[in-house]
Amino acid sequence: MPARRGPAPSPNSRRRNTDHALGEHSLSLASGESRALPKALAISTGGAKRFWKTWASAPQTEHWLETDWAELELTTKLVDAFYQGDVKLAGEIRQRVGKWGATTEDRARLRMNFDQQAEEEAQKAAQEASTSSMDEELFKMLSES
Repeated sequence: MPARRGPAPSPNSRRRNTDHALGEHSLSLASGESRALPKALAISTGGAKRFWKTWASAPQTEHWLETDWAELELTTKLVDAFYQGDVKLAGEIRQRVGKWGATTEDRARLRMNFDQQAEEEAQKAAQEASTSSMDEELFKMLSES
């Protein structure tokens, strides 16, 4: 039998994080505030405009403050530069949207949850709406290289 490291666990031990000290965030699938894209940002690519539209109407925005909206503006400028060919920004963009709960894994880490059936319906509708225009834009971007 291998040697045990450290002292044996206490028979009276209790997990300290079972009461969700950080809290859990339940989100409805109703769209958030859905602000218009500020003209002062001078966004020129369709991908960045789609990015703004997606995030501005995401359920997460229901809880956003002005600082969060300012962060969305900055990130949208980065996305615009990315679609103009500055692919070095991909990692920075991914980090920023991860903090908002962009993927299922991000939402699990942030303890966000949605009604599962409603989430699947929203993802399917969003995928159908953006597939053709995204394909066209990516083709255009790749053919310019």
